[in-house]
Amino acid sequence: MKIAILDDYQNFALRFADWSKVKAQAEVTVFDRHLKVPDEAARELQPFDAVVLLRERMAMPAALIERLPNLKFIAATGPHNRTIDYAAVNARGIPVSCTRPEPHGHQGTPELTFGLMLAGMRHIAFESRKMREGTWQNTVGMTLHGRRLGLVGLGRLGRRVAEIARAFAMEVVAWSPNLTPEKAAEAGATRVDKDELFRTSDVVSIHVVLGERSRGLVGARELGLMKPTAWLINTARGPIVDEAALLEALQQKRIAGAGLDVYGEEPLPPDHPIRRLDNVVLTPHLGYVTDDTLQLFYNDSIENILAWLDGKPLRLLNGPGFVAR
Repeated sequence: MKIAILDDYQNFALRFADWSKVKAQAEVTVFDRHLKVPDEAARELQPFDAVVLLRERMAMPAALIERLPNLKFIAATGPHNRTIDYAAVNARGIPVSCTRPEPHGHQGTPELTFGLMLAGMRHIAFESRKMREGTWQNTVGMTLHGRRLGLVGLGRLGRRVAEIARAFAMEVVAWSPNLTPEKAAEAGATRVDKDELFRTSDVVSIHVVLGERSRGLVGARELGLMKPTAWLINTARGPIVDEAALLEALQQKRIAGAGLDVYGEEPLPPDHPIRRLDNVVLTPHLGYVTDDTLQLFYNDSIENILAWLDGKPLRLLNGPGFVAR
């Protein structure tokens, strides 16, 4: 039996959990690099009976699943995974187990949101680099106090961001297609229309789920409405923002800057032009990547693998009517 742990960039999977019971029954291989889908992934994963996915770092479309003849089980981390083709795995009778919701998962991303906000608006990363070059005070920053924060999306993460914003005495406004004034008020925000949010906010932060309706939700038009002093923060998903339009707005200084944790292609290519801009703070999709979360992910994955090996898979994502083979 061969099991692959995928996208473990920091080689933490084997350190954060005890895999000895799994290793007693299977050979475990860790991939610390991203495998391109479908060709590279199909080539590298062909011998494996089971794979452990870290969130949605590697998609599992039908074009990949059909090229993995030995695949019998998928251990997904997190309580859901939108990048697995469930029709393809169900047709093969491949169980997909998930992990419990991470108890601190709704804290990591909102906290990083403010990290990006502060790093950008106070030029922390830029000034840190300049200090190492021997210079002293190159920029003038902006405080968060009293600024207007516009939240695109006011779900679980957006509500937590709104809560933290009150500690900075920020004015919070929010918009999403189905958001009502009452729901916004419950979260300590004011519901405004989309154009007003982009036109009047000092910081716009994205907190909607990626789907067909939200893909490209923030494009050239929305960026064009923003103040030249405003910042865009995206810790949700890269494709929610039109990357080409954002790059142009940043290059031409039509907005002050951006704090980005997510990208259209991940890992972000080394030669991507956004890496060369001084008015952008970049992090490599760290929102949920905390010790508490990874420990839960991998311990639950071990439990899921052992249950599957025992013929009793747990926490299935396959849906009603699924029959494992």
